[in-house]
Amino acid sequence: MRNAAMVLGLIAGIMGIFVGMFGWGAVTLTQMASETSVGNSDVDQQIATAVDGAFQNPQLTKLASFLAPLLAIAGGAMAKSRALWAGIAMLFAAALFYAGFGFNVATMFPIGFTALGGLLAIAAGKPDEEKAHF
Repeated sequence: MRNAAMVLGLIAGIMGIFVGMFGWGAVTLTQMASETSVGNSDVDQQIATAVDGAFQNPQLTKLASFLAPLLAIAGGAMAKSRALWAGIAMLFAAALFYAGFGFNVATMFPIGFTALGGLLAIAAGKPDEEKAHF
C-alpha cells in the first residue's frame, strides 16, 4: 500500500504541476486584463466584467497552484518512510486542488490520485519505525 501511495502521489503531483501552471497563468492573465482596458466601449466593459468575476478567490487559486503539487510530490516521496505524514500531506493536497480549482476535467485525476494515495498511506498496515520525530 505504501508503494501504491508513493506512485499515486508522484503521478498526481506531476499532473498537478501542469494544472498549477495553468491556474497561476489564468489568474495572472485575468488580473492583467482587468487592469488594462483599451477604451470605454460596451465590449470593453463586458470583457472587464467577465474577467473580474472569473475567479472567486484568486489568491487561493495561486496558493493551490503552488502548494498542492508540492504537497502531492512530497507526500508521495515520503510514503514509504513516514506513511502517516505522507497521507496527511496528500489529503491536504487533494483538498487544496478542490478548493483552488473545483472538480472538473482538468483536476479529477490529480484530486482522485492524491486522495486515494493519502488514504492508502494512512491505511498502511505496518506502523512507522519507532524513532524520534526530530
